Amino acid sequence: MKPVALFVEKDSIVRKIWSKADTVLFIFAGSAAEFALNKAVDWLYFTGKLPADPIGRLFSTVTYARSIIFSDLDTALKSIDKITSIHSAVEDSRNAKIPDWAYRDVLYMLIHYSVASFELLERKLTAEEKEEVFTVFYKVGERMHLKALPACYTDWETDYDKHQEKDLIKSKFTTDLFKQYKKHLGSFRYYLLIETQKLLVPEQVHKLLAFSNFSMMSIIVPIYKLCRIFKLDAFLKMLVLPEKYKKQIKELDIV
Repeated sequence: MKPVALFVEKDSIVRKIWSKADTVLFIFAGSAAEFALNKAVDWLYFTGKLPADPIGRLFSTVTYARSIIFSDLDTALKSIDKITSIHSAVEDSRNAKIPDWAYRDVLYMLIHYSVASFELLERKLTAEEKEEVFTVFYKVGERMHLKALPACYTDWETDYDKHQEKDLIKSKFTTDLFKQYKKHLGSFRYYLLIETQKLLVPEQVHKLLAFSNFSMMSIIVPIYKLCRIFKLDAFLKMLVLPEKYKKQIKELDIV
């Protein structure tokens, strides 16, 4: 019997990165900061879905990406096509086109925070592993017919820096979105979100959001890693996560 073709091979570092709930949550946390600064964030304000439920909206974006990573090739391609179709419908409603760079920005965020989150919680990635991360999201972008995608991880690093300079701005949407994060998370969880973001975001995001250089998470993360050894991490995750997302987040753990 012919084996089923996979979108991401079973032994890929990308599957390892996205198979643990805590790493996925850190990817989500970092993306939430950069997403709020993106000049194209007004597109999600147009639908009204983002300000109404910013945590759910961003969480669904991350889980959608994760479902593609763990799907067979045909299912993954259909999921990517569905994303394209949904965005086309929004474009029709607004009678305008989402800029190509805005799609690239989301892919670039997933690449950066996949690497940054895994390295913070686990270990440094090799050059080959970073290339693997890039290749997976490059395939997503290629399927979405995005133009001007970089050819390799090194080229992506250069282009990501350029995107940071061109596509990010602290706007009224940024301010409102962070207010919504705090409203939906509560003060304590919001504090943890900000402290986590400080350790993950690139320099330009750090500067635009006026983050301080010290993060309490630099003390908490080593303690958390120790808790994982003694299997106390599940309790801690449940303690800091909003009740309505606990079931979904628990299901993110594959290993």
